Amino acid sequence: MKTARIYLRVSTREQELERQERIIDDAKKAGYYIANVYKEKASGARFDRPELQRMISELQDGDVIIAEKIDRLTRLPLDEAINLIDSIKSKGARLCVPDILDLSEISSDATGVTKIVIDSMQDLLLKIALQVARDDYEIRRQRQREGVAIAKAKGKYKGRQANKQLHKLIIECRSSGKSINKTAELLNCSPATVKNVWSRHKNNK
Repeated sequence: MKTARIYLRVSTREQELERQERIIDDAKKAGYYIANVYKEKASGARFDRPELQRMISELQDGDVIIAEKIDRLTRLPLDEAINLIDSIKSKGARLCVPDILDLSEISSDATGVTKIVIDSMQDLLLKIALQVARDDYEIRRQRQREGVAIAKAKGKYKGRQANKQLHKLIIECRSSGKSINKTAELLNCSPATVKNVWSRHKNNK
């Protein structure tokens, strides 16, 4: 039986993961044993996502990582994204993403020049998909910056509103003795956010 590890990600705490969860049933119907499901609310442009790192550390030879789209797995710059993929391949695992043509089954039966050509095609398709995911991220960021600039010019920009509930939970976690990294992991936020909130809290005492 084929073994799958499913990775689900959204960018913000306000977004939900339910829409992506259909791939769990799809994987089971395709004959996969689900070893684990990794759920994360973090930017795909970050490599230090706790659940992503946990998944990579738990990979076994022959495992298949399933994600809804390549941008759910990564929006990193191309060289960093390739390093991420290489870390997966080094464990003997492979990707199964609907928006990428998967030639691995054909490659496993091929030999000689045919295998070299098929593997090269797969690598090229993957690199294109990784670059498209990064380009989309950059375009979104640019549009966001342009939107902020327009709003500022019209005097309507109020800045990013603080997530008061998250800040409260960060303070509670840190006050109870939890480390910065543990707090960030528990609350699905970045260590930098924890540091900033905790620093402001101490300064305001």
